[in-house]
Amino acid sequence: MPDAPAPTTVPNGALRRAILDETRGLLVREGYAGLSMRKIARAVGCSATSIYLYFDSKDALTHALIDEGMERLHATLEAAEVGASTARERLDRLCRAYVRFGLDHPEYYETMFQLHPQRMRRYPAESYRRARRNVERFTAALVAGAADGTLRESTSADVAAAALWTALHGLVSLHLAQRIDRRIAGEAFLDAAIAQAQAALRA
Repeated sequence: MPDAPAPTTVPNGALRRAILDETRGLLVREGYAGLSMRKIARAVGCSATSIYLYFDSKDALTHALIDEGMERLHATLEAAEVGASTARERLDRLCRAYVRFGLDHPEYYETMFQLHPQRMRRYPAESYRRARRNVERFTAALVAGAADGTLRESTSADVAAAALWTALHGLVSLHLAQRIDRRIAGEAFLDAAIAQAQAALRA
């Protein structure tokens, strides 16, 4: 039987935000399997019933966190492109912005890309389409680069963009997992890795 509503230590206007923030941290620390509405409620200082006023399940809550991260990443990538004089510069800015987002916001990044929920409800198709906009910015830069001669023309810009994203994701993931030699894991290494990821795409 659901918990009876209980007083919360969080102001009502901030409760949804507090639930999201606490859940994001719990997901990273304990994984999807370790997440429960009761655990979130204890951490936030509210009843489990209060959480159900905003999210009907822990799947819906997890999806909301993924959505939020994808929207923040999209805004970051969009801002990074402003002022680029060529498509090649635009692509480089996108790559750097993506990597910096992952390193600066590890809880968002891990929630978006590194959960392994075996029983989580399928991510909604509409949300997936919105999330795809992030990779599509890379695709658009590649198409523009082929047109202005600053990037190689590819048989499939979608495949090239996905391959580039894979390299960038690997870079961020290894950094977050602290699997890169500390002797080289500095800005010079990031610059070299990002440049290498783009090397085959340059005209």
